[in-house]
Amino acid sequence: PTRRDLKFNIPADQIDNWHYAAGPVFTSFLNTFSIVLPVGERFFIESVRAYRDQVTDPELKKAITAFIGQEAMHSREHIEYNDALYARSKIAPKFEKFVGGILTRINKHLPKSFGLSGTIALEHFTALLADGVLSDPRVSEGAEPHYAALWKWHSLEETEHKGVAYDVWQAVMPKSATSYALRSAGLVIATVVFWGLVLPVFLEVLRENGNLTNVKGWKQFYTYTAGDIGMLRKQLANYAEYFRPGFHPWDHDNRAYLEQIDAFLE
Repeated sequence: PTRRDLKFNIPADQIDNWHYAAGPVFTSFLNTFSIVLPVGERFFIESVRAYRDQVTDPELKKAITAFIGQEAMHSREHIEYNDALYARSKIAPKFEKFVGGILTRINKHLPKSFGLSGTIALEHFTALLADGVLSDPRVSEGAEPHYAALWKWHSLEETEHKGVAYDVWQAVMPKSATSYALRSAGLVIATVVFWGLVLPVFLEVLRENGNLTNVKGWKQFYTYTAGDIGMLRKQLANYAEYFRPGFHPWDHDNRAYLEQIDAFLE
């Protein structure tokens, strides 16, 4: 991975409907996901950093440093993004504070292996979302260019570093049934907690911006997430692969997308 210091200068006044083609419901879905990214990325950094001194492979040590740098940049840009949302939404900053409190308590009161298990599970989540963004150009087409660029940059770098935290897990955890059980439980818990928290807030964000009963918006949302484009539907098999005992994130080899980085930077 490579740390890239990019600024996107998103137009805050378009936060509620920046994806013109996908509509305001899909826009609000990605906005809701963005709420938890800065606190989540800080959690990932702390969880991986806790094991850095136990890693002996010099290449993995370099990758950890780059992983931390990328996550720090993502957090900075999504804080600016979220500030635009918080100016319109009462629930969004409360939700960020609530999730941040949960993640802080995990790192403070539970064994650090639990934090790393949660990190590799949630990194799997973000890698799947990134693959959904990059695998179909229609996901980005018709969106406000600054927002589209931010999500594409984030997706490219999430893909670039998707194996780093997992490689740390493999380097520091014993190869045992207990480790496998902890890894698998991490994704089950992350799935239940993530969707259990995000979906109600997503609906409240829609209620706040007047799109909860936007029938056209919901049809567009279905097309993009579960219908023809189906960026979430198409990731279900990749999601399930995580439970295979010999799983590694790069078993789903989508590194071809990284060939887009130079053109994107230009």
